[in-house]
Amino acid sequence: MFVALEPRRLYRQVAEQIRALIDTGELKPGSRLPPERELAERFSVSRPTVREALIVLEVEGRIQIRMGSGVYISSGPRQPGSVLANDDRGGPLEILQARCLIESGIAEEAARLVTPESIARIDLLLERMERSLDDASAALACDRDFHTTIADIIGNSALKHFTGLIYDTRMSPYFTKLASYFEGPHTWKLALEEHRVIRDAIAAGDPAAAREAMRRHLTLAQKRFSESFGEEPTRED
Repeated sequence: MFVALEPRRLYRQVAEQIRALIDTGELKPGSRLPPERELAERFSVSRPTVREALIVLEVEGRIQIRMGSGVYISSGPRQPGSVLANDDRGGPLEILQARCLIESGIAEEAARLVTPESIARIDLLLERMERSLDDASAALACDRDFHTTIADIIGNSALKHFTGLIYDTRMSPYFTKLASYFEGPHTWKLALEEHRVIRDAIAAGDPAAAREAMRRHLTLAQKRFSESFGEEPTRED
């Protein structure tokens, strides 16, 4: 029923195969999909790749994810076609990986060019974020401002603009749906603590430490978005 995949936007291919099985009736409304571990083995992909594919299908209305229970084929209304058809953006984990590579270098250079004024701006943002942990939209805005402010230290407007653009790819319905499962006051608190480590490394004028702090922050963010939906005990891929 399921076929192993070749590397190429794997989560899209997983979504396409499951979608086809739903549309042809091989997977019936109300039936439960195999656990993500089993799906990952059948498709020969990682479990985070399976989770990305499932989020796509949930946004389309083809499945329903029940945290702690499993993933079920939906009997309700669904979007025609695929939400991926007109969206060539990468998946959330792909985007976070790209940010990790790019923003680590930005933080490194920012540590070489930092000024007291730029640190004061960062400190104000961190104070604002601390007051916004229970407000998802405000915390998200603070998070974006933190990352673009670090890019702004370098004094390259194109780089700051690019940092904002790649951050804003998370505003898609797909990324928003994934965030609804894994983001909350606890994860924003973790992000704030990681931001403070980045801030301290930049303020100290330590490029290597700033690069590593940013790399660690975005790697941990990627891990937070890779958590299981909870229908079985988690284990490392």
